[in-house]
Amino acid sequence: MSTIALRGPERVVIRQHRWTLWTVGVLTLAGIAAVVAAYLWMASASDTFAGSGCSAENTVRGCGDTVRHFLDTELLFSRAVDYANLVMMILPAFIGMFVAGPLIGRELESGTYKLSWSQSVSPARWLAAKLAVPGVLALAGVFVLSAVSAWARSRTAGTHYPTGDWYERQVYGSMGTVPVGYALCMLAIGALAGLLLRRTVTAMVVTVAGYGALVAAFNSVRNNLWPTLTDTFKQGSDYRFPDGAINAGTGWLTQSGRRLPHSACLEWSPGFKQCLTEKNIDLRYFDYHPASHFWPLQLVETGILLVLAALAVAVAFRVLRRRHG
Repeated sequence: MSTIALRGPERVVIRQHRWTLWTVGVLTLAGIAAVVAAYLWMASASDTFAGSGCSAENTVRGCGDTVRHFLDTELLFSRAVDYANLVMMILPAFIGMFVAGPLIGRELESGTYKLSWSQSVSPARWLAAKLAVPGVLALAGVFVLSAVSAWARSRTAGTHYPTGDWYERQVYGSMGTVPVGYALCMLAIGALAGLLLRRTVTAMVVTVAGYGALVAAFNSVRNNLWPTLTDTFKQGSDYRFPDGAINAGTGWLTQSGRRLPHSACLEWSPGFKQCLTEKNIDLRYFDYHPASHFWPLQLVETGILLVLAALAVAVAFRVLRRRHG
């Protein structure tokens, strides 16, 4: 009996929204299948092209159509990966909207929550079920999609249409642990918005706005989440910026070691060399994150997102207790 009672509210949530959950599940599997199918088509075309004797770099007579077909398949797969990354970027917003609106806001707006509370289900247990079901599904689903996204991106390496660098928002936000962090954070924020506003559409709009603000905030501070590496070099030397790294800041170093912004002396200015002398500038510097900083940045950002999610959940339960006991 106790097992049945513990699972009761969760079963109700699943039954109430089973068609939405089924639709999301089917669309997720269809998206994964589309990406895998595009890759298999590209791999088959690559094998056929390898045995054709043609070259994409040095096209010879009679190879035009063969080369064009091969490049088209690579481009199709690259675009499929880009679209998948875009979906991963907006997925947390949809999760938050679903929780804020149909899952919580609509019940509070219509008053149907009273039926659950009258059947030996406490308000806290009701909210826990509303969070647990989408939380488990989001955790599992986003984790799988993140892994598929990383796999697909790795398959574009070496093609003529590779996807963006690891630090680009659309790529960075679709791989690793960050997508899971955003999904859980928006789930919690959506629940809080639904409880506070008690209006379906309003709660959904506020949740989407919150997601936009959260993404913008992390985009502006991400380079500061982990210590950068610094290279210094003489102006005019043959220094080469590390491959696969993201520039986190550049400027000048004086002979005393003081940092000056890059705008302190501009290379295209007529008095550039005189400016370097007057300000005792000795070296130029670059702060950067190499590709090896992908996981440290991911884990720190995910940790912050999980803390924010925990805070939002705590506030949501507090709001529930104050309003409904």
